[in-house]
Amino acid sequence: MRRLPLVLLSAALAVASLAGCATTYDAELVPDTAPATTTTLPAGTTAELLERLRTQSVSLSSIVIDGGDSREAYDSLADLWAAARPDVAAERPDLIDGFDRALAMCQKAVQYKRGADADKAARNIDVLVSAWAT
Repeated sequence: MRRLPLVLLSAALAVASLAGCATTYDAELVPDTAPATTTTLPAGTTAELLERLRTQSVSLSSIVIDGGDSREAYDSLADLWAAARPDVAAERPDLIDGFDRALAMCQKAVQYKRGADADKAARNIDVLVSAWAT
């Protein structure tokens, strides 16, 4: 019988100590809106942008294999494609899916550190840029 009051006292102390762990937020410290992020797309003619896309896609494989900043390299490719895409869609909509797939393959190459995927994507981009130019 002596243990029952001791158990109840321990339980009461545990509840009381956990009650002091409530989380409170100071509304003045929380920003009202998320910070705005801006991305400046590369400038140039569609031909220049696609040529840069072709050139930079070739180097992605070595960046992935060497452990370089492949995420930054992919982001640069994605920005080039985002800048060129509207003109390609207007002039050669048949090439859009191919470019989108090639960029998705670049992203997977970076995500899973697969240089072979980057090489394959670069070959596809090369063919697509050549097809656009004709």
